[in-house]
Amino acid sequence: MPSLGQMSDYEIRLIRIFKTVVECGGFTAAETTLGISRSAISQHMNDLEGRLGFSLCQRGRGGFSLTEEGKEIYQAGLTLLTALETFKSDVNALHQTIKGELNIGITDNLVTLPAMHVTNALTELSAPEHDVTLHIHMEPSDAVIRGVMDGHLHVGVVPAVNLPTSLEARHLYDEPSYLYCAAGHPLFAEQDETFSFADIAKQAAISPRYPLPLEARQAHDALSLRASASDREGAAFLILTGRFIGFLPEHVAAQWVAAGKMRALHAATQHYRIPFVLITRHDRRPNRVVDAFLGFIKSTE
Repeated sequence: MPSLGQMSDYEIRLIRIFKTVVECGGFTAAETTLGISRSAISQHMNDLEGRLGFSLCQRGRGGFSLTEEGKEIYQAGLTLLTALETFKSDVNALHQTIKGELNIGITDNLVTLPAMHVTNALTELSAPEHDVTLHIHMEPSDAVIRGVMDGHLHVGVVPAVNLPTSLEARHLYDEPSYLYCAAGHPLFAEQDETFSFADIAKQAAISPRYPLPLEARQAHDALSLRASASDREGAAFLILTGRFIGFLPEHVAAQWVAAGKMRALHAATQHYRIPFVLITRHDRRPNRVVDAFLGFIKSTE
């Protein structure tokens, strides 16, 4: 007796043709639906019966009708084709639905940046059709770099300063910084044209204790550094005392500038830009969540 072994695409095609013939009520009626001739349909049915070892239907002057085996094969074929469609839908859903976790490390004080590439990408990744758990770690840049290198962070957002060669970096945006003083400082009420940089250099200034590119370090070195801060928020605290001047990112200082509590000094010359990058490991393993996040970042650039 014939025995159906491993199902091939051809056997599945024959079962689809058989299903159509049954549902159309015969070979002639199925011609238009299938787009093939009656003789071709008959040949396919003969081929399927030969592979299965059953006569599936009666056809002739008496009309079209299924044998008992044909009825069973029709029902089994429905089950098979439904399972194939379910499998195809599930596979397609995997491409459309992202599942997993994203651990991202971000240097402090970036949420107010006007260029919201990271925020926009997180919005896409947390859409209802996805099932992603987001873990954000706000840490100094050196801690973010270590986290990405040791693998407990998938990605990081840091200044492009002293990056190890084992990391891959893609540029996100440049962050402009200006030299600020606050209300109560001797220069706050003065017009820029009434004092020179020599006057600025005499003022007590803040030294950063966090990594900066060469241009930024040179801008600080030209000042009279009499206090220090471990991060930009600490620098803002000191500037707001009215006793110190210091560099802050424009977006960080914006709230106090708008409130009339802080102003930039000689903005045309006293400024620098820090490039921020998204970092991943060069040798990272494939990860659909991370790949999707990187794709969303790219699409928002």
